[in-house]
Amino acid sequence: MFGLLQLLLAVFAIYSALEFPEELKLFIPLGCLVAMLVVSRIEKRKSEKKTARKSFLRSEIDKATKKESTAIRDQDFSTIESLLWPKSELLLIDTVHSIFKDLGFNVSTGIHYQSVDRIVKIPKTRIAFGVQILMSQGEVEGNHPKINRALQFEKEKKEDEKSLIIACTHIGLPLSERSQVSHISKELSHFLSRHHMSLITTHHLYDLWQKAKRGEIDILGFFEQVYSHSDESLPSKGNSNSQSPLFSLPA
Repeated sequence: MFGLLQLLLAVFAIYSALEFPEELKLFIPLGCLVAMLVVSRIEKRKSEKKTARKSFLRSEIDKATKKESTAIRDQDFSTIESLLWPKSELLLIDTVHSIFKDLGFNVSTGIHYQSVDRIVKIPKTRIAFGVQILMSQGEVEGNHPKINRALQFEKEKKEDEKSLIIACTHIGLPLSERSQVSHISKELSHFLSRHHMSLITTHHLYDLWQKAKRGEIDILGFFEQVYSHSDESLPSKGNSNSQSPLFSLPA
């Protein structure tokens, strides 16, 4: 885009030097030259910021996983940033949508329901999730609007559908510290357990996505476990409560 703008400025400078009156032939090309220099500086600054941001993301992921993340492709960085440090809920919803598609799930906007962000189906099965996607600066509380929407979906859902919450929590914390804190309040944990809802953080979804891409886990099998969970769950990291609705990585 910046290159095209510089080209247009150069063409306009040549045109003005050939076609404009004498008193403008000097000033307009000079103005175009100054504008080209400004655009060049902006492009360089933007490139430097992009490189610095990639370096920061790679450093955060390295510290969290305790190994080098050299296998991450350049095009994945914007997805990772939008998943773990989202700038808006809409951007987070679109990112979660693309990740589930990349993992091989069938994803739709849930046009038959007004109470879900996405409907995610496991291929070749009747299993489906009504997915709520939310952001929280700390742990998720029971008064979050998306929790009320999940409860509404519980009243509308079909027999083979289940409520699943994808939550980006503790956005301000370094990635390496997010596995050491509580992601949902005790009251919300009991509420989700009573209604047989499950919750996965975007931090864990990122790990699942990367492990599935490397062939280390059966991602469809993992979500079949999430679906079949009712009163018992895989214990979440740092949580010994076997009835927690918070799902973590499989051992």
